Amino acid sequence: MNTLLIIVGVIAVILLLTGGFVQSLNFLLWVGVVLLVVAVILFLVRMLTGNRSA
Repeated sequence: MNTLLIIVGVIAVILLLTGGFVQSLNFLLWVGVVLLVVAVILFLVRMLTGNRSA
């Protein structure tokens, strides 16, 4: 689960940067924002519930 969060976070950052630098691919910015929000929510839920299973 932790590896999945890292992968989603990296993809979100890459999409945010790509969406910011390339005006014609503006939808990538929103995809990056959505993925980043999902990664943060999953991380917070995992921390709050104390689920340490991999």
